[in-house]
Amino acid sequence: IGNCVVVDMPTVFSEIDKLESRGISCARLKVSSQAHLIFPWHQLHDALAEGKRGDDKIGTTLKGIGPAYADKARRVGIRAGAVLDPTSFAAQVRERAIDESAVLVALGGQGVDVDAVVAQFATLGARLAPYICDTVNELHEALDAQQQLLLEGAQATFLDIDHGTYPFVTSSNPIASGACAGTGIGPRDISRVVGIAKAYTTRVGSGPFPTELADASGTPDELGQALITIGHEFGTVTGRQRRTGWLDLVMLRHAVRLNSLTEIALTKLDVLDTFDEVKVCVSYTLNGETLRGYPDRAEVLAQVVPVYETIPGWKTSLRECKTYDSLHSNARTLVELVEKIVGVPVTMVGTGPERDDCVVRS
Repeated sequence: IGNCVVVDMPTVFSEIDKLESRGISCARLKVSSQAHLIFPWHQLHDALAEGKRGDDKIGTTLKGIGPAYADKARRVGIRAGAVLDPTSFAAQVRERAIDESAVLVALGGQGVDVDAVVAQFATLGARLAPYICDTVNELHEALDAQQQLLLEGAQATFLDIDHGTYPFVTSSNPIASGACAGTGIGPRDISRVVGIAKAYTTRVGSGPFPTELADASGTPDELGQALITIGHEFGTVTGRQRRTGWLDLVMLRHAVRLNSLTEIALTKLDVLDTFDEVKVCVSYTLNGETLRGYPDRAEVLAQVVPVYETIPGWKTSLRECKTYDSLHSNARTLVELVEKIVGVPVTMVGTGPERDDCVVRS
């Protein structure tokens, strides 16, 4: 877990306990000493702020992520490495808990039980201590030993704090360059960047969505609901129903640029198996004029009109396909349209929900 991550210890240990109950050891897990910790006051701030937004909710997960990053930027956050000195850690938690409890109450919210929080996090901190590591040096030692590193980013390009559909974004940089700041690895050490995209578009929470399959009130239409149902489109953290729409290659092309993608893994193509036809957005117009690229402002994105190419449906299951040539020709047409518009190869195609339900192209 890299230095740019904010860590919620109760969640970490819930996941560790779940894995180890199944006989999967987590002893190899390393948590950067420079990662920042999430505390209950962050979650209370999150809920209080979101509640006051009324109809203009951002759609936060209410996990305290944004407030934890805000504390990091304000230079009052507590880093994971602090748990290695239990006495100092408890004092830091107490000081912050007292201050934030007073702020929350002043804002009309609920304060925290300072003693209970200190006791809880002293216990959690002692448990986290064996996992704390200087992950920057750990990774560079692996590079020096000619080992291969795989870095996995969370969330998505258009939730990026700088390049996403602000303010409907997260509080960090999930684009590929964020991997450098988030691990301490330099740009020249990254040789391959795989972008993962569904064969249709989804979004959780608020924000502009040009290809959304929904009416003016946001209620999914028949095709949008089919994508939700067949694709099991519910948020993994919140359980909220995702918004769904046709594949947007304007967005994807912009994501290719922002991330310097070398290739794309196109997932969930099988979700479209029963559709009579499949639409793909290839450009936008605004006030009758074709736009050159992806808009740089969310309010402009909310006004664009998508231009579609329509591909006949394949009306057959792709689940048993193990080679690219075995995919239905119409499915291959979609894949090749993606490559043509975005300019990088699709090297993997998802054909089902299981780990081996994919076509890998050499």
